[in-house]
Amino acid sequence: MDHTVVQFTQRLQEKGIILQASQLEQFELYYQELVSWNEKMNLTGITEREQVYTKHFYDSISLAFHLDFSGIKSLADIGSGAGFPGIPLKICYPHLELTIVDSLSKRISFLQHVCNELKLEGVQLIHGRAEDVARQSGHRDAYDLVTARAVARLSLLNEFCLPFVHKDGLFAAMKGSDPSEELAEAKFSLKELRGRLEKVESFSLPIEESARHIILIRKTALTPAKYPRKAGLPAKSPLI
Repeated sequence: MDHTVVQFTQRLQEKGIILQASQLEQFELYYQELVSWNEKMNLTGITEREQVYTKHFYDSISLAFHLDFSGIKSLADIGSGAGFPGIPLKICYPHLELTIVDSLSKRISFLQHVCNELKLEGVQLIHGRAEDVARQSGHRDAYDLVTARAVARLSLLNEFCLPFVHKDGLFAAMKGSDPSEELAEAKFSLKELRGRLEKVESFSLPIEESARHIILIRKTALTPAKYPRKAGLPAKSPLI
């Protein structure tokens, strides 16, 4: 193993996450495919290997530092982009039934290629708008855990993501800087979408010490029939 992989492995071990050689091979192949496809389409502005391992892979897995994934069976990643945090979490926890929803078909094509190359099973890739998919049987009020990483402000994310969470399940919004302002702004949408703020976890990424925050929201009841609203409307008129 080279320095980047050694550091990555050790940092995860410190958090109680032990990766097998086959899983490390999957991460390396994921990196190679990400950089290769990024030359053809805009997937990420971060391509330097150590940066990808830290800012994409480690950052995605950080959710598992605060949640017990042994008790989580189904995960929906909304607006996943290049597959973060869903794919790194799936590599670490193969038992997860992962659903990724993204509105851009090119990104879904990339993710399908990655899943094929990494031989990931139990992954469902959906090209569509979150507002539309959340109204479909099998997705509405259906998932143990729903994630969104650097997608939008929380007042908007609540309407995108909470309809996917089953009653008593969790929505985890992964953020960078202090989300206090967003949390204050999102009080109404939380109430409307039957969410209750459980806690906010904060930490710093290794090396550069950049701030990260994970907002954990508990779903208290089934989604009201009127939500989510028609695709495009939440972004134009957030619940504030």
